[in-house]
Amino acid sequence: MTGIPLGERYKCYFGELAKLAQAADKIDETNVYQAANPGTRKIMDAMLKDNLLDGSRLEGCGHFKDFLDKLQAGKRGLILMEHYSNMDLPALCYLLEHDGGDFGTEVSNRLVAIAGMKLNEANPMVKAWAEGFTRIVIYPSRSLAAHTDPDERAAEEAKSRKINMASMRAMDAAKRNGQAILVFPSGTRYRPGKPETKRGLREIDSYLRMFDVMILVSINGNCLRINPAEPENMLADLVVQDVVIMSASPVIECKKFRNEVIDSLGENPEIRGIDPKQKTVDRVMELLDEQHARYDSVRRQSLEALGRENPDAEFGL
Repeated sequence: MTGIPLGERYKCYFGELAKLAQAADKIDETNVYQAANPGTRKIMDAMLKDNLLDGSRLEGCGHFKDFLDKLQAGKRGLILMEHYSNMDLPALCYLLEHDGGDFGTEVSNRLVAIAGMKLNEANPMVKAWAEGFTRIVIYPSRSLAAHTDPDERAAEEAKSRKINMASMRAMDAAKRNGQAILVFPSGTRYRPGKPETKRGLREIDSYLRMFDVMILVSINGNCLRINPAEPENMLADLVVQDVVIMSASPVIECKKFRNEVIDSLGENPEIRGIDPKQKTVDRVMELLDEQHARYDSVRRQSLEALGRENPDAEFGL
């Protein structure tokens, strides 16, 4: 299998990361907002510099200037991005700052990602890497499925409500402060051969109702791939040098977008067994797929020009 496990490739940073780490190991309603740690961020940037090949870039970077202008004018901004690995957010920030100059750096500094608890609680080193970026931590609804004992389930549901209510308050405060909320609409990393991991979550419709404008970001290529032998072990993820092309859509008005999708369903869609909320999210995912497809051949050409093998085939992508 191509690639070196993350924990092996960057074990050299473990000692420094342990010293720099500040974020909580366990999440409760008091610590859902996790501000970026600039110390660990520097290490993430060094890892990206190691693995992003020539030709990596952010297409449509200028759309983020328009997005920033709207944030500065008081609009509530949402970023919806494809999700392949734990390098997605770090790569976006890195490319924003390198391709967008001052305005890209300003957008990067305003980003607040919605993240699951696993990044904090699964492994101290994973947590240390994740805390290089500002996050609001949530209790993912799908995580409740692991609790089958009735009493345990009831306790976890109570815990999830407290955490997610606190997360909503933190997100509301971030919006008012002019920060941009980044969400992965699939809610999980895409796993080849499991199309359900690329389906948009119905809950994303709620975000469309809470924000004024959004921008869609697709990802072609990735420097970190899920290890099929250990898909749940984030330190086993495989580090791969790659050309990574991210693409930003023009700014989209959330209300207009949502209304257009719902209007296209006709009258009384629920009676016909159509879920309008899911349909709005499905349209988001369709647009991301279309955007992704436009840059697939561009990235492949960049790899060929470098004399590199396309790693996608190795990982079934």
